[in-house]
Formats: sequence, C-alpha cells, structure tokens
Amino acid sequence: MIRQATRISLAAWVCLAVVCSGCGKTEATKVQKAGSSQQWDELPNSLADLQLFQGPIAEQEPVAGVLHYELNTPLFSDYTAKYRFIKLPAGSSMQFINEDASLEFPVGTLIAKTFAYPHDQRDPAKGQKLLETRILKREAAGWIGVSYLWNDEQTAATQKLTGSIVQSKWTHFDGNERTNAYIVPNANQCKGCHGPTNQPIGPKPRNLNRPPPGTMAGANQLELWRDAGVLQGLKNGQQVHAVPVWNQETTGSLEQRVRAWLDINCAHCHDPTGPARQSGLDLRYTQLEPAKRGVMKTPVAAGRGSGGKLYDVVPGKPDESILIHRLESTEPGIMMPELPRRMVDEEGVNLIRSWISSLK
Repeated sequence: MIRQATRISLAAWVCLAVVCSGCGKTEATKVQKAGSSQQWDELPNSLADLQLFQGPIAEQEPVAGVLHYELNTPLFSDYTAKYRFIKLPAGSSMQFINEDASLEFPVGTLIAKTFAYPHDQRDPAKGQKLLETRILKREAAGWIGVSYLWNDEQTAATQKLTGSIVQSKWTHFDGNERTNAYIVPNANQCKGCHGPTNQPIGPKPRNLNRPPPGTMAGANQLELWRDAGVLQGLKNGQQVHAVPVWNQETTGSLEQRVRAWLDINCAHCHDPTGPARQSGLDLRYTQLEPAKRGVMKTPVAAGRGSGGKLYDVVPGKPDESILIHRLESTEPGIMMPELPRRMVDEEGVNLIRSWISSLK
C-alpha cells in the first residue's frame, strides 16, 4: 500500500509548471538512435546545456521542475553513490500503468543519473568524486542513452560516446581503502539495457513507493507527483505495494528482499522478453515459481559460465549454485550482471547465499 503522505505544500520540492526539456544545441554531437540506422537525435556536448541543475553543477541541485527521486532497491554499481532526476517536457506528465510496469514517460523526457564515490563511505560530509552522469532521452522511436564524463576539477561534465575508465579510490565502509577502475559505458553499451523497446530499469511504481530524497518526513514520491499534476493514472487511495529495501530486514522477508535484488540487477535481461530470455530464467519481482527463478533448473547454453555446476540454484547449497558462481565472478564471460560492474556486491551475494541456504 502507498505509504501515507503528509499533505504539505509542494513549492519547496517541485514546481507545478515543469520546465521545458529543450536543450541548447551548440556543440551538439549526433547520437544514432537505438535500433535505427537512419534516425538521429542531437544532444549537447556539455551536461550544463541540458539545464538540469542550478548553481555549481557539481552540487547536483535540480532546477525548479526537475524531479529528484530515490529507489527502494537500486542497481548495484560498484559501491557508487547515485543521484537520480527526471525532467519532463513543459506541461506534460508521466503515466501510471500498473504497479509492476515502468512509468510511461512522454517523448522529450530526460532521466539523469549521476555516479560518485564518496571519499569516505562512512562519512558523506567528507565530500565525493563525481564520475559520470548518464542521460536517457525518450524519443518517439524509443530511448537513447549517453554518458557525460566529469572533469578532474569537478566543474563540468562532457559527453563521452566512446566510454571511459575512471581510476578511483575511497575509504570503504569497513575503514579500508579500496580502488576501482570504474567503467563509463559507451553509447552502444547503453543500448543493451535501454534499447528502443526497453523502459528505464528503476522507476517502477513498486520501487518508487517511498519518501523522496531529503527530509520530507511522511511524504511519498508517488503521491507528491500525482498531487503536482506530473503523474497521471494513480487514483487517490489506490494501493501500490512497495518493493522491499534489499538490505533492511524490517521491509520484507528474506525471499522478498532477494526477489527485489534480482529484479533490479537481473530482470531487465532475464524476463520473458529480455535479451537473456533464452536462458529460461525469469527474475522479475513478481515471479514466484521456484523453477523460473532457477531452483533446480539446468542452464541453457551457459558454457564456461556454469563453472561445471549442474543447476542455477541448488537448495541448501549456495556453493553448488551457478547463480552464486556468476555473481561472485569478475571475469568477462562468467560474471553476471555483465555490465557495468567491475566489483562483487559482497553484501548482495551474502543475501543470495542466505536465501539459497534457507531453501529445502
């Protein structure tokens, strides 16, 4: 059920007149539209020209009308912090279809996600290093994706169609220093998950059913958007179930939290229509059939990715399960998800291990 939101003025959070998503076209770079050899779109070379932020751009303070949002369970991205924004064309709105489908966005929508490493994961007040800002733009033919690479001075981000590697280091949650060769994906890699028929991965009503970023105690993102007129199709009092927060036991059972983790990290490929549909795995949150989630299921064309193991998930035996083998690997051709990670989600894998151990 939608968490009850306190009825407060939205003026401090979202401007009712959503600003136009038209962008400056100076120094624009043409990006081939996913799935098309003839249609093109132009995006500016500089992130600043997308007019998403006010003040120093590195502070990630959205302009009036740009929606800053958060997810219950996010995709693992090598322990980066992430900041998410939606910019709608003037006078338009998102459409609620049902709680399991992604929101439907109007043509011209921009979805932005900035990735950063806090200098000290234990204390965000010590600052951070911005790595990239990924932009998805909704076109009539589908979504196009481009990354903007931040400079060392943290004053600007520039379009990087070819992708990049950013050498990074930080103090981890355990107090130890860690390093990573962070991957900024190229435009073709963006198509792998965000092609012309794919919706954005994160913004499903189940995953958005939570408070917004910041200190608006008691508020709910979906209700705020509905009340602001930027979300249509969601009725007052309509029930929307919330995806659990994968690492908070109070939000759901072990199985529910595992389903939430698998849904956001794997189901954009492993569902009946996704790029990995031939695997026979269906890792959507709504899939309850054990065999569809891999329990005692033999792999299909896994090759060396199986590690010589016989089943995707062996009840009570995580070390005999292909799922664990692939999640713990960082070797190309074996590791899952294939992109864009370089590191193992240790806490996420431990969650999956606990779930497999609990199966009988």
